[in-house]
Amino acid sequence: MQRIYTERAHLMCPNMCFGIAIAVNRPYDEAAIRDAVKRLAAAHPFLNALLGYAEAENAYYYRVTDRPQVELRLKGGRHDAPESALAAPEIMKEYRQLTGRDWNLFEEGMLKISAWQTGQKTQFLLVFHHLLADGRGALGLAEELAECYVRGLEPKSAPETLISSVQDFPPDSRLPLISRMLVSKANRDWEKERHCVTYADYHAFANEFLRSDRVRHSIFRIGQEKLDRIRQKCHEEQVTVNDYLIAKMMQEEKTRKVIIASDLRSRLSCYREGALGNYSTAFSVEVKKREVAERETSRTQMSDQNALEVRSLFSLARTVHDRVAVTMAHPKHLYLVLQCYAELDPGLLDAAFISCKGGFPSKAGKFIGSLFFGFEAGNGYSITNLGAIESESIADAYFIPPASPAICKTQGILTVNGVMTVCTSER
Repeated sequence: MQRIYTERAHLMCPNMCFGIAIAVNRPYDEAAIRDAVKRLAAAHPFLNALLGYAEAENAYYYRVTDRPQVELRLKGGRHDAPESALAAPEIMKEYRQLTGRDWNLFEEGMLKISAWQTGQKTQFLLVFHHLLADGRGALGLAEELAECYVRGLEPKSAPETLISSVQDFPPDSRLPLISRMLVSKANRDWEKERHCVTYADYHAFANEFLRSDRVRHSIFRIGQEKLDRIRQKCHEEQVTVNDYLIAKMMQEEKTRKVIIASDLRSRLSCYREGALGNYSTAFSVEVKKREVAERETSRTQMSDQNALEVRSLFSLARTVHDRVAVTMAHPKHLYLVLQCYAELDPGLLDAAFISCKGGFPSKAGKFIGSLFFGFEAGNGYSITNLGAIESESIADAYFIPPASPAICKTQGILTVNGVMTVCTSER
């Protein structure tokens, strides 16, 4: 297999793991679980990969081995356990145990799967390192596992062809002038410093960071009837459910800026259906109080406080909708963060987090980590919505989002068979 180099933004940064929890419609069968995971790994080369390093190039790559590198943790369970226990404490306990340390990717793979028996169903927790996949790719892999385990469907082989250079982006997505100047200066300053962060140094520092980094998780669900009412109201107000969720976070957290993820698979020529890796971007949705105020009318005439709050929420959602539409329509905005990743020196990306947290002496690294990533402040808000799926094999599922050090609160959203589950990770 041709050597595929990793991207660097998700390499030397802790808490870049995330989870997909699913309950599937088949009784617990350890032999069948092992077989399904083996077949999944046969279809996806990255499930057999460890991290490799080319010292002469200071480049990291996926070192595909001749056997699966998935860690499988079979937990057993009870036939009389409640089948609606996907949000049971043991799942989050397992997740915290698996993500409470920095994975050494030179020695362990990028996916860990735990399985439990709950009544006549099987529960899986899939924990991904972000180098393996983004949220949409992870959900696709979880669906493949479920279909293979429940129905015996063979996972489809998918060649891995990642974003490798700016040539994979649209020509009109080049960095704006100011951003190019900042990136160029940071690269020159980094070159003058004449040093680099080793993986061993980062790994030791990341483990120290994770020992004191307290992340809390909570889950709430929106049933089908309530979700249908939200969808109907969003349709009437000409906004999306995602616009509504972003506005709701802004309103509840008293923030005017939320970072959201956006899937680029349909826009990237390098993507092959079913492939793992990262094919998403992220951008901030920011509104000003003045913009919301201008869209609200006759507020003083409304005596119903609840109606006033709903009106304010959807006024904000319409402003969010406009902001998102502008970004999605302009490649320079949509691809901004990916263009920065591509233009920054890879070693400088490695230094961004650790320099901001005092573990490595680099002014250039601290500048990039603070200005571009927000590691120094760590007060961001974000939402990642993986969308909606219908499945006969999957009875229930939710998405545990990565708790980036730049974020104080993030929500992962997944809708399965008409039920939306929101999982929050926060500091």
